[in-house]
Amino acid sequence: MNAKQSPLPVHVIGGGLAGSEAAWQLARRGVPVVLHEMRPHQATEAHQTEGLAELVCSNSFRSDDATNNAIGLLHEEMRRCGSLIMAAADKAKLPAGGALAVDRHRFSDAVTEAVEREPLIELRRETIDGLPPEEWDSVIVATGPLTSSGLAEAIKELTGEGYLAFFDAIAPIVYKDSIDFDIVWRQSRYDKVGPGGDDAGERTGEGENDQKGDYLNCPMNQEEYLAFIDALNNAEPTRFKTWEEGTPYFEGCLPIEEMASRGVDTLRYGPMKPVGLTDPRTGRRPYAVVQLRQDNALGTLYNLVGFQTKIRYKQQVEVFRLIPGLQEAEFARLGGLHRNTFLNSPRLLDGTLRLKAAPRLRFAGQVTGVEGYVESSAIGILTGRFAAAERLGEEIVPPPETTALGALLGHITGGAEAETFQPMNINFGLFPPIHHDTGKPIKRKERKPALSARALHDLEGWLTVSAPKVAAE
Repeated sequence: MNAKQSPLPVHVIGGGLAGSEAAWQLARRGVPVVLHEMRPHQATEAHQTEGLAELVCSNSFRSDDATNNAIGLLHEEMRRCGSLIMAAADKAKLPAGGALAVDRHRFSDAVTEAVEREPLIELRRETIDGLPPEEWDSVIVATGPLTSSGLAEAIKELTGEGYLAFFDAIAPIVYKDSIDFDIVWRQSRYDKVGPGGDDAGERTGEGENDQKGDYLNCPMNQEEYLAFIDALNNAEPTRFKTWEEGTPYFEGCLPIEEMASRGVDTLRYGPMKPVGLTDPRTGRRPYAVVQLRQDNALGTLYNLVGFQTKIRYKQQVEVFRLIPGLQEAEFARLGGLHRNTFLNSPRLLDGTLRLKAAPRLRFAGQVTGVEGYVESSAIGILTGRFAAAERLGEEIVPPPETTALGALLGHITGGAEAETFQPMNINFGLFPPIHHDTGKPIKRKERKPALSARALHDLEGWLTVSAPKVAAE
């Protein structure tokens, strides 16, 4: 093979979802990769294993509806891009109504196995605790919310802009056999059916054999709800370290007790909303509901949906056992808290995710200011493709802004206001408006399907134009 067919390797720092995806995309285009992952040699505050793409928070990839939901559309775009992360998620999916939830261990194992078996990817278990060596002329930094302190400080000094930071909270997980099914019932909101669960399979577990639905529901009457809110408001929070004080939360992942402090009804209109649910014991909608979602393939673990928390461990058990049906709950994992960091990307990155102050460095994943597993992985797809095109001497073609991939890219590289930049999930508000051919606005109920159809049409055109001209051997 000639020099063009045997390019120098691209270095990817970080073996999370974004880094694993970036490495995969590079290898698919015939570009060798060195993937650097610091675990297990250096532990983090959130990870529990040494597996690649470990999910440290929820096990949900959120809605899989590609027609009416922006995250579902992003799922489909990523699948069409040959995403390793989506392939592993589909392989490890669990019942979750209209959402795509995964068995976190099967998911990580699938990603790790694929990367380790790929001959063009060299996995090095080591810490990059500073700026990469100058001879690494193409580097993707995908270190996520837990970037090593040395690398974080080096980038901070290099940019002169530093990081913004917030806290990401982790929800508790309970053992299914400790749940009281005389109180708890199984039902998806509005009885909605989704991937991984058709509501038709036989359920195992005392008291629930005749029930259908992908979520377990713990009902509360008004008295129980008010007592629970009072307990949350009086619970002792985790004490922050000096360097963590004053760090703002991401509004899309607030601790449950932070939401409770904002008003007595905040949770009833948030993660504890009872709409679309009927308690079979009364035939009526409860005053409030706590939902539990399956967390592993065996169906032995369930996580409390939307119940990320920073309450001290001992008090978590006391507070969460106030929930009807969880009076004797045993916890496989209590809630936790970790610091998240991200760049002011609209100011620091160019349109192909390169650091303006050092173009040999690209960034991927949560560190760019996207929020969520899927969004982070999507940026990994883009950095991998951009770095591959650059290495192969081909034109870099960004995805159209009408696609979910393009909308995310546009937001973090210029669409957002740098002065007030905050992490963002994918949503249809990031897409350019759509109109009929006559120029008339599309009706509201037709808008999301129309945006999705346009996105997938334009994605196919981009995939054709951006296909590598130098095929991998």
